[in-house]
Amino acid sequence: MTRTHAPLMTPVLIGGCIIIMISFAIRASFGVFQIPIADEFGWLRAEFSLAIAIQNLAWGIGQPIFGAIAERFGDRRAIILGALVYAAGLVLSSFAVTPGAHQMLEILVGFGIAGTGFGVILAVVGRAASDENRSLALGIATAAGSAGQVFGAPVAEILLGFYSWQIVFVIFAAAVLLSLLALPMMRSPAPATRTELEQSMGAALKQAFRDPSFTLIFLGFFSCGYQLAFVTAHFPAMVTEMCGPIAPDGMLAAFGITTTSALGAVAISLIGLANIGGTILAAWLGRRYSKKYLLASIYMARTVVAAAFILSPITPASVLLFSLIMGALWLATVPLTSGLIAHIYGLRYMGTLYGIVFFSHQLGSFLGVWLGGALYDISGDYTLVWWIGVGVGLFSAIVHLPVQERALNLRPA
Repeated sequence: MTRTHAPLMTPVLIGGCIIIMISFAIRASFGVFQIPIADEFGWLRAEFSLAIAIQNLAWGIGQPIFGAIAERFGDRRAIILGALVYAAGLVLSSFAVTPGAHQMLEILVGFGIAGTGFGVILAVVGRAASDENRSLALGIATAAGSAGQVFGAPVAEILLGFYSWQIVFVIFAAAVLLSLLALPMMRSPAPATRTELEQSMGAALKQAFRDPSFTLIFLGFFSCGYQLAFVTAHFPAMVTEMCGPIAPDGMLAAFGITTTSALGAVAISLIGLANIGGTILAAWLGRRYSKKYLLASIYMARTVVAAAFILSPITPASVLLFSLIMGALWLATVPLTSGLIAHIYGLRYMGTLYGIVFFSHQLGSFLGVWLGGALYDISGDYTLVWWIGVGVGLFSAIVHLPVQERALNLRPA
């Protein structure tokens, strides 16, 4: 008898990829606004950095909230709410003229990202996918976020050449609302065991909080947020100010990259491009090998790559090489972490549990972005905050090793 396989590319996966791609394209572009906004108002680098840091923290706080909303009231209602809040935050931010106003309004943007980002979308995709396809489907949805990063920063850079940053924010708000056209595709079944369906959210949370492996996964995700948010928010500015000159007759100039500012935006794009392949590869490997050991390996590789970059002269070539290698490791942790949670704790409350773990990621994001701006204003460069990122990356590589990967309901009582 011929065995039938469940399809991988379902409408749920395609719709989820569209929404998360647009959401992350805009999120990944905020580093491009770092210098224009600071220059217009004469702010210190730390002022807008704190706004982005608050955005990341609000994203982390909002993630388990939107996960719970999706599990209580429906996935699509949670996504609609997230898109509305996201768009409102962008539009209102375009009118902000003080650091405090920007920082407060980025709370709305952060909550909007939570409603249109990984926590809600990956939970829907994970529940809709078959057991054999789940890891790869989560990887494809995560890679869609990287695809957004490929064009997000360059599009922002191009738009800033024609419009003020305020108009660009309004354009991005319209794009978020247009992403809801993919929402009819997000009709997801909820495969779950009878035990999972009968279990209350409180009981599931209590069970997870008592498991030391959940704590280790929570702690380990911190460095991922620190590294990614710092690079997204500060790398364009870092490249603009610290990179060696671009040769006027070199290959980069032939592609229209004639300034270090343009190179900084392209670097973010290259990270996203490389991560499409890296994330899908990590998800594919997650079907065959231990997820915790893959996570430890990715964090160790990031640690080595970041240390090598800062110890070497910063040149256009080293920026491009770093972007490609770090990009391959960029979001590769997300399908493995979300898949690990689904495997250990089940699918019923995956969105909420992943949202709680993701809060650790966003605590790291807050610290990475805020420290980047604060220490820059003190020291004049990003070296110290970069080395802190190297240290927390090593911590995450170590802390994943004791995780007990076996499903919680299959462990001895």
